[in-house]
Amino acid sequence: MKDKATYTAKRLVLRTVWSMEGLRYAWRSEHSFRTWVWANLISACLALVLDLTAGERGLVIALGLLVLAAELLNTAIEDAVDYISEREHPLAKTAKDAGSAAVTVTALAAGVAWLFVLIG
Repeated sequence: MKDKATYTAKRLVLRTVWSMEGLRYAWRSEHSFRTWVWANLISACLALVLDLTAGERGLVIALGLLVLAAELLNTAIEDAVDYISEREHPLAKTAKDAGSAAVTVTALAAGVAWLFVLIG
């Protein structure tokens, strides 16, 4: 049982390291990611300062984090497509456009949540 706990703890540490590497990469290489991070910091500050319920705060902050997750997935798609080939191809364009659309849809969801929270 102790070996399984050690293995699980080591895997948790590795997953954390890999995740941090991914975040560092996105921060350094993706302007869009940095923009969304700043937008989320502003959004979270507003959520904490405004007279909102805990549920409203949780909703807008969680949706902001989902925008960041979508941007990270979009970065992964773009990098994988570019790794395979830098030549233009309709399927490569479709993959990249769909990744971008995912970011847009999650950002719209966050915006709609803010709109409903603010207008009550």
